[in-house]
Amino acid sequence: MASRKNELRALFGGGLAPTEPVPPAETKQATDGAASPQKQAEPAAPRAASGAVKAMGLSLGAMTREAEEARALRQALNEGERVVTIHPDKIVSSFVEDRLRLDDRDDEDFAALVDSIRESGQQVPVLLRPHPTEPNRYQIAYGHRRVRAAGRLGVEVKAIVRTLTDAELVLAQGKENAERRNLSFIERGLFAKNLASHGFDRKVIGDALAVQKSELSRLLAVVDTIPETFIRVIGPAPKAGRDRWIKLGEMLQSDVAQTMASDEIEFQRFQSADSDGRFQLLFDRLSRRQKPDTPQPQELKDKSGRVFARVRREAKTKRIEFSADVDTGFLDEVAASLAKQYADFLARRSTGKA
Repeated sequence: MASRKNELRALFGGGLAPTEPVPPAETKQATDGAASPQKQAEPAAPRAASGAVKAMGLSLGAMTREAEEARALRQALNEGERVVTIHPDKIVSSFVEDRLRLDDRDDEDFAALVDSIRESGQQVPVLLRPHPTEPNRYQIAYGHRRVRAAGRLGVEVKAIVRTLTDAELVLAQGKENAERRNLSFIERGLFAKNLASHGFDRKVIGDALAVQKSELSRLLAVVDTIPETFIRVIGPAPKAGRDRWIKLGEMLQSDVAQTMASDEIEFQRFQSADSDGRFQLLFDRLSRRQKPDTPQPQELKDKSGRVFARVRREAKTKRIEFSADVDTGFLDEVAASLAKQYADFLARRSTGKA
């Protein structure tokens, strides 16, 4: 841990000074060979988290990634590249969108990144290229969140500037997504779709996302089944995996379902929910079986306007319901008349006259 800390401090603090070894703990012994109660080695005090560790996410996985990046950057520096500082106003995003932001809200990880840079500075440089069409401006290959955090704080960005082709830029962008903060399923699909819309072939797209052709085809198929409007209002939904996005896409195939979805996203409960909550609300709304409208019965009235019977036409049955006060003699006449009229109807229909 200490060697990694010193290595990073040396790299971004002005030079590559050698690290100092940490001396091993020693236990003093009494002259008779037994450990003296007063002179036993005291337990080492817990080591306080260093600024470098705080800046790297306070996790062992993040620490490992940062150390790997430090080694890669040392190699870049040894090859003649150097870290420069650039004002965030001169930096623009990659020409291919990869991440979804929900109503421009800041997630917890980004808030922690801002706090880390505020307290300890930017520990790992971003990778930029000179903007291909705008002089004195730069385009991000990776480090979008660090650039945005620096802009939020009004500080300059530490960066390595390298001449990159479009393909090299998106490959670097995809590599960062895989190693630092994985894209959700739908973000990966949208990234693939955006790359395809910019004319990149399937091989470059697969390499950028580190997926096989079959998985890439599934990603593109799912994104193509869901109107982008709904993808963007839902957001990344990191807990919703491939199967649930596929199901949502299937449910959104009808105009009726899309109308229901458009209605759902207008509710305050939807707009105040986080991304996973929004996905669940829309998924539940479309999963809920909608009861078909029951047709209203046809009312039969006498000359005074009083309803004496109702004709009901339901899915499996059709029936006439007479009011309780209708004379039974009339019911006998209706029954006989109906039988005769039904026989006449069937006879006419058999001759094509019905």
